[in-house]
Amino acid sequence: MPSPSIDALAARLGIALRDPDAIRLAFVHSSYFNENATLVAGHNERLEFLGDAVIGVVVSSLVFDRFPDEDEGFLTARRAALVNRESLASMALDLGLQEMLLLGRGEAGAGGATRSSLLAATFEALAGAVYASEGLDVARDWLATAFRQRLGMSDGDAPPKSAKSRLQEWAQRNHRVRPRYELQEVSGPAHRQSFRVTAMLDGEPLAEGEGSSRQRAEEQAAEAALAGLRPAGRRSRARRGTRTGA
Repeated sequence: MPSPSIDALAARLGIALRDPDAIRLAFVHSSYFNENATLVAGHNERLEFLGDAVIGVVVSSLVFDRFPDEDEGFLTARRAALVNRESLASMALDLGLQEMLLLGRGEAGAGGATRSSLLAATFEALAGAVYASEGLDVARDWLATAFRQRLGMSDGDAPPKSAKSRLQEWAQRNHRVRPRYELQEVSGPAHRQSFRVTAMLDGEPLAEGEGSSRQRAEEQAAEAALAGLRPAGRRSRARRGTRTGA
């Protein structure tokens, strides 16, 4: 199996890794496995599933402890701001994970190593691999340190608004109607479903989004719709959003 620089990664993580081979699996994309099944033990999707859960627990605990007097809505918004696709992708880039990815020829040629959704999924897979090979305490300490640096907020800060909330405010201000979200497709096995929805306004599609739950897909669609709005406040053509694993 190809050998990404696990020693260098361990130094960046601040972890003395006991099982480097388990960590390497976090960087094997399914497209690479499909083309090189005899060279690798598997791909990283199971680790991605595990890492999503581990990150959720660590970040939930972090914001719960940081804001003892805030309600569920505030904590949910804080957590969402920390674990969204762009945030996880940025953390992956900070660690140089894009240089360690093993991709199939087609995925690599299409620029897969630069896609936020793939980078975020790789960060989740790494979290799952660290948890599986090094244990909960090690994974929690690393993730808590990484996310605590990104939290960087005082207790008095207002919670960030979700993309859906911001899109609704824009729609009501400019069109006096609320956006709605139409479910287009549910795909994948029961334990790993993917939802695709379209954000609609006045019967017109604004953008699509995908996610591991309908709620996440709607949030991605809202983000894509907001990104496609013209500065003058008019709608542009629908733009397709991308998935997040967490």
